Amino acid sequence: MALESRITQEEIKKETEKPIDREKTCPLLLRVFTTNNGRHHRQDEFARGNVPSSELQIYTWMDATLRELTSLVKEVYPEARKKGTHFSFAIVYLDLRGKMYRFKDIGNTVSGKKCADDSMTLQSQRFQIGDYLDIAITPPNRAQPLGPRMRPF
Repeated sequence: MALESRITQEEIKKETEKPIDREKTCPLLLRVFTTNNGRHHRQDEFARGNVPSSELQIYTWMDATLRELTSLVKEVYPEARKKGTHFSFAIVYLDLRGKMYRFKDIGNTVSGKKCADDSMTLQSQRFQIGDYLDIAITPPNRAQPLGPRMRPF
């Protein structure tokens, strides 16, 4: 007799993304590396224990959204506050098989505009404590055209 699961994908997502009580849960240290040329760092910049020099250290939680992280970066870099500044997020993680760092693009935000990825969380993208976040910042005068995920609401 075959058994069939009646759990939907939406229920699975809700179960894995339980709300975090920020009053009772200790934040994690998120190491963020930024560029302001619109491109992510190269993989070799993370090789052999090295990291790029443009590091921000942010204390946050796994339920932090890309919009929330964008706001924190804008506090440190006033030039990124300009309307239309594009933020491209990638998780940098250690691939234990190849013993090298790999990038996983996770989403985009735009300063002053609502985007589909604004509410995406670190947890939903399978961020692991110890991974890095790489953010490529593109000024509005050199902004890339909006892709399918970047369409405003």
